[in-house]
Amino acid sequence: MSVRSMETLAGGRWVSSGEWVDVFDPTDVREPAVRVPALTAEDVRRAYDDAEAGFAVWRGTSPFSRARVMYDAAALLRARVAEIAEDLVTEMGKTRAEAQGEVGKAADFLEYYASVARDGYGTLIHDARPQTKASFHREPIGVVLAITPWNDPLLTPARKLAPALAAGNSAVLKPASETPMSSLHLARALHDAGLPAGVLNVVTGRTADISDALLGDERIAALTFTGSNAVGDRIRLALAARNVRFQAELGGKNATVVLADADLDAAAGAVVAAAFGQAGQRCTATSRVLVERSVHDRFAELLREKATALRVGPGKDPATSVGPLVSPAQRDSVLGDIALAVKQGATVCTGGDVPAGDALANGCYVSPTILTGVTPEMDIWRHEVFGPVLVLRPVDGLDEAIDGVNDSDFGLAAAVFTQNLAAAHRFIDEADCGQVAVNTTTSGWDVHHPFGGFRDSGSPFKEQGFEALRFYTRVKTVAIHFGA
Repeated sequence: MSVRSMETLAGGRWVSSGEWVDVFDPTDVREPAVRVPALTAEDVRRAYDDAEAGFAVWRGTSPFSRARVMYDAAALLRARVAEIAEDLVTEMGKTRAEAQGEVGKAADFLEYYASVARDGYGTLIHDARPQTKASFHREPIGVVLAITPWNDPLLTPARKLAPALAAGNSAVLKPASETPMSSLHLARALHDAGLPAGVLNVVTGRTADISDALLGDERIAALTFTGSNAVGDRIRLALAARNVRFQAELGGKNATVVLADADLDAAAGAVVAAAFGQAGQRCTATSRVLVERSVHDRFAELLREKATALRVGPGKDPATSVGPLVSPAQRDSVLGDIALAVKQGATVCTGGDVPAGDALANGCYVSPTILTGVTPEMDIWRHEVFGPVLVLRPVDGLDEAIDGVNDSDFGLAAAVFTQNLAAAHRFIDEADCGQVAVNTTTSGWDVHHPFGGFRDSGSPFKEQGFEALRFYTRVKTVAIHFGA
């Protein structure tokens, strides 16, 4: 079987290299599905040369022209949705419906920040000096390095690049090696929409070969990263002695609280959607559930019924509810977490294994899994699994539930299901998380909603919404004396 090759974008040109990185379809990992260039450290340095030159052009480009490029790129994403979704499913494994939704959301990001690019960029402020007017305005910061993960390989680059480009910055994008095709589709849409050469440069390759060149360039003004805490910590330390802004969206161990007065069927549906959508490979996926004791067993049964009704299979099959995990390594990691939980005393309510069937034998599948009898001392309660695994424990009331939500190193997303308005508002106030939901899922935040977690889930800079522009701009204060 011939393997398709894709080029990458650098300096406004589509380029390849002498070596390649294989990309695999997680439904069948016996042969690569596509290959992308394995760039070298010298290629990375040239990408920064191009980004530096691109920034000089783009920062001086009218915000109306920037907006036009982004609007047109969004339109191209929407026109190419079938092709892009097909490649997204191929490299990542999510269902076609999930992939099509991701293409639409990426276009939403471009459109939203295109509109923001046309908006005001500063304000007048009072000055105590006579005959003097003062103001401040925002301006771009320079070359942005964006390092993005494999779980949302189109949405996350769009989330980062859209505000960066709207503000007038240039960018070097390093997509995950498992899922580079989606980023290349985004780059092609922007390129075809008229983005000037060098404003966006996509670095594909083996991280071990290019990491030093990628992180060490003195022209980096800001680095935005989404991925694991271990990698995020290494990047943070590498930048510590330099004047480089750092934004991180890291791990989560998101909890949902179900109180006795909740609509249990609606809550179970929302939890199953948040836990097993995208095979649990979302930073905002629900992974812990704290259920008021009087309804715990009934709620666990509702979850089991809904989880067992999910169909596991290839993402390109329209009947599939849950696709494979992204790679054999990720599958084996999740299965190892389940095995350890059982060894530590958890009970498998459903799942916990690899689904049977010859059609799935060569893929990276894990059955949707629910574990009960879980305690806070177990690893599965505290460590991020990043797969289709949901754990339950009973609690005696709202006080214990809130304590359980906050008893975590992470603080990304949490939800509560209740009909009690006072309980809902107390939960909003006391849940130590960046995203809090009432009677809806921990996932599903829109492009204009400020997004990001507390504590080990991220950095102080939020993504999405107008808040994102704080990271990608700097403030300049101006005073003008107009008297004699």
